[in-house]
Amino acid sequence: MTDNKALPKISVIIVTLNVADTLQACLDSIYAQQYPNIEIVVMDAVSTDGTVDILKANDDKIALWRSEKDGGIYDAMNKALDYITGEWVYFLGADDVLFADYSKLAYQLADANTIYYANVLLRNKKYRGKVTSYQHAKGTICHQAMIYPKHVFDKYRFNTKYRLSADHVLNMQCWKDKTLNFYYVDLVIANFNHTGASSKPDKVFIADQPALIRENHGFIPWLRFVIRQYRNRKKVIPESYN
Repeated sequence: MTDNKALPKISVIIVTLNVADTLQACLDSIYAQQYPNIEIVVMDAVSTDGTVDILKANDDKIALWRSEKDGGIYDAMNKALDYITGEWVYFLGADDVLFADYSKLAYQLADANTIYYANVLLRNKKYRGKVTSYQHAKGTICHQAMIYPKHVFDKYRFNTKYRLSADHVLNMQCWKDKTLNFYYVDLVIANFNHTGASSKPDKVFIADQPALIRENHGFIPWLRFVIRQYRNRKKVIPESYN
C-alpha cells in the first residue's frame, strides 16, 4: 500500500462566486481521485447564493477556505497561493470537474523544474495537445490542464492588470524561464466549462499581446503573429478601402 505522505502533495485551488449549482460536483470529482495526497483551498468572493453553505458542509474535506472580498479571479488565486502547503499547484474552476486521468498525471509528477500539462475536454472534444512556442504565444494552455511546481509561484504571481488572461501572461513568463520545462502527457484530466469568465475577451491583454510575445517567445513567433494579425485585418477591410 502506498504511503500517502511519500507522495508529493498537490494543492488544488478553487475560486468561487455564486456557484452553488456546480461547486459540489466539482468538489466530488476531487474526492473521487485515486491520487491520495490532495489538499483543497477555496477563495470565495462573498457569495450570496448558498456557495458558503456548501463550503461549510464540506469543511472537513477542505484544507482551508475563506469568504472575503477580492479584486477579481486572479487576485483571489494570488491570495490562495499564500495558504497552500503542497509541492504542486493546480487551479480548477468551480464549474469544472476532474476525470480519473487527473490521478494518472499526478502520479507522474517527478521533476520540480517541470510544468506538466495534459488536455481538457472542451465542448465535448479533446483540447489541445502538445503545443509549440508559436501556438502557446497565440493561445495559452488551459490552466485546468496544467500542474505547476509550487516554486513557480515563489517567483511569479498573476498580474491582475489582465483580468481574464493573467494565466496566459504567467505561462508566457514560465515559457521564457530557462530554469523551467513544459512536459506534455497525453491524458484528458478535466472537463473545462467554457461559458464562464474566460470565454470573454481581455481587451488589455489583446492590446499587449504582441509585445508580450516578443518579450517571452522571441522574434520569430512575434513576427508570425504580427503577420497573421495583418492578414486577418485585410480580410475584414472592404476592398475599396485597401
